[in-house]
Amino acid sequence: MSKYITSEIKIAVELDENRIPEKLTWSAQDGGVQKEEAKAMMLSIWDSKVQETLRIDLWTKDMPVDEMKKFFHQTLVAMSDTFQRATQDEKMSNTMRDFCDYFAEKMELKQ
Repeated sequence: MSKYITSEIKIAVELDENRIPEKLTWSAQDGGVQKEEAKAMMLSIWDSKVQETLRIDLWTKDMPVDEMKKFFHQTLVAMSDTFQRATQDEKMSNTMRDFCDYFAEKMELKQ
C-alpha cells in the first residue's frame, strides 16, 4: 500500500467593486510561504482530455509596466529552462533563449 501526500498551494485574490484585482496573496505550506503578496501571476494547467491549456493570468491594477516587462521576460526564460528539462530538446530550448535575449533587448531590460 503506497501513501500519497497532498500538498496545497493557495491563491487569494482581493477584487475591487469592478472585480479588478486589488491584491494577490499566495501560500504554500510545504515551501514555508504564508500569505505572501504578489503583483502578478500566470497559472497554466494542462487538460489532457481536451488537449489544451487552461490559464489564469492576473495582475493587480498597481502593477507597474516596467515590472510587468521583467515578469514576462523572467517567465519566458523559466519556460525555456522547463522546456529543456521536460523534453531534452536542447536545440529548441536554445532557440527559445535566443528569443528571450531578443525580448530583453527590445524591452530595454538589458543593463
